[in-house]
Amino acid sequence: MLRCAYVLLFLLFAVLPKARGQETKHNISFDFYEGTFNANFDSSLSVDIDQELTPRVIRSFYATLIKGNYQPLTDSLITYRKNHQLNDWLYYQLVRKVAQQVSPKEHNYSRYTLYKWFLLAKTGYDARLALTSNKVIFYVRNTEEVEDIPFFNIDGKKYVCINFHDYPNTDLNQDPPMPVKVDIEEAKNPFSFKIDKMPDFKPEQYFDKKLQFTYEHKAYYFNIKLNPNVESIFKNYPVVDFESYFNIPVSKQTYSSLIPMLKSIVKAMDQKKGIDYLMRFTRYAFLYESDEDNFGKEKRLSPEETLFAKYSDCDDRVALFFYLVKQIYNRPMIAVLYPTHITAAVQFDKPVGSPLIYQGKAYSFCEPTPQADDLKIGEISAKLQNVPYKVVYQYTPPIVP
Repeated sequence: MLRCAYVLLFLLFAVLPKARGQETKHNISFDFYEGTFNANFDSSLSVDIDQELTPRVIRSFYATLIKGNYQPLTDSLITYRKNHQLNDWLYYQLVRKVAQQVSPKEHNYSRYTLYKWFLLAKTGYDARLALTSNKVIFYVRNTEEVEDIPFFNIDGKKYVCINFHDYPNTDLNQDPPMPVKVDIEEAKNPFSFKIDKMPDFKPEQYFDKKLQFTYEHKAYYFNIKLNPNVESIFKNYPVVDFESYFNIPVSKQTYSSLIPMLKSIVKAMDQKKGIDYLMRFTRYAFLYESDEDNFGKEKRLSPEETLFAKYSDCDDRVALFFYLVKQIYNRPMIAVLYPTHITAAVQFDKPVGSPLIYQGKAYSFCEPTPQADDLKIGEISAKLQNVPYKVVYQYTPPIVP
């Protein structure tokens, strides 16, 4: 009789549900730029769904997750974002990597997207989903000017699509997405594409790239340190407004391998000649190719991407030139946009050539992109002299007290 009682007790404990948190977690751990991300993922958050989504499936997915033990995972994301001062775009790369660990994109794209949406929304961002006949579209609220990706408006607020790169050559006008309404208390904040800080990559992750160009019959050689993670960061980065674009920095190791050397070279030159050197470095140290030929679409490279890339075009050169002049001379500058070209102009103490007058100040053209003629400071291509233009960005150095 006693033996039967033991058997019954054993069977009872075997079939009872395990206490919450007991043997239900596995650790998520991976290197993320300068640090290591660690978090616990509770099995209560593991939800199986089909590839084909419906509003009911999405709401059911969310209802299941909020009943699970999601807080340790979202808390870990928020803490990592704060400790490493991640801007929104870099934080989204972290969310993507976590979602990939939880539900690999290649196994079930819809499920992967739902985890991204849940994690971004539960950590404070106004993220939404919409469905077409066969696609799940992931949107975030954004208040900036962003080109080349679809958007829609809800109650006067703009939501931009951040997974459109997964659906190349798709015309959403032919199959309009229908928003799926899910009320998420934490999902309040707009998402920004501004990148004001690059990660502190580990030094061992860099490789060397050699550059050279000739200035006044003398060859100059550079050995620049670059990080392959930069390409992945900007792979799906959209075309942002010029203010955001012209203020993207470079990483510390890349900065240290280039800027001090340029400062050393131009130290013996007067300011005009030094800026002429930077203009010609940007013009001739890199191969030119249009975005259409290079990427098949408009794509603006950050300064670090331009150093990395085999080919670059006019807006890439202007962004790099802006960055170099800002770091070395910190002069006021403007970006001048023509219908088919963009160039730069610098405010000198005394104008050079035929200056462009903007808001009462004289700026001298500095063309950083190869042209048919060897343009000097203060000169603009003859084919642009009578063409309408627009100043799309003005940099004014901050006043230091």
